[in-house]
Amino acid sequence: MSLSLDQVQRIADLARIELAPGEAEQTRDQLNGIFALIEEMQAVNTAGVAPMAHAQDVAQRLRDDRAVETDRHADFQKIAPEVEAGLYLVPKVIE
Repeated sequence: MSLSLDQVQRIADLARIELAPGEAEQTRDQLNGIFALIEEMQAVNTAGVAPMAHAQDVAQRLRDDRAVETDRHADFQKIAPEVEAGLYLVPKVIE
């Protein structure tokens, strides 16, 4: 896959990016280089290669999944400027 200059300009317009004269060609060449690399990587035969979760063979240290913080909801409600039914009230900022 390769992009034309018109396609690069269309993408830039959709992204609201202004390209200076000459930048469209440079951007097209860079994008086409990326597409060529993707095609090259997709052409590699990976049959029989197990998927990896990480590039290095490392073990993650695991810990028990348990809450260690205490519930301070009531303390924070006490110091809030305005509270109603357990919810914090904030000023309206959008009309």
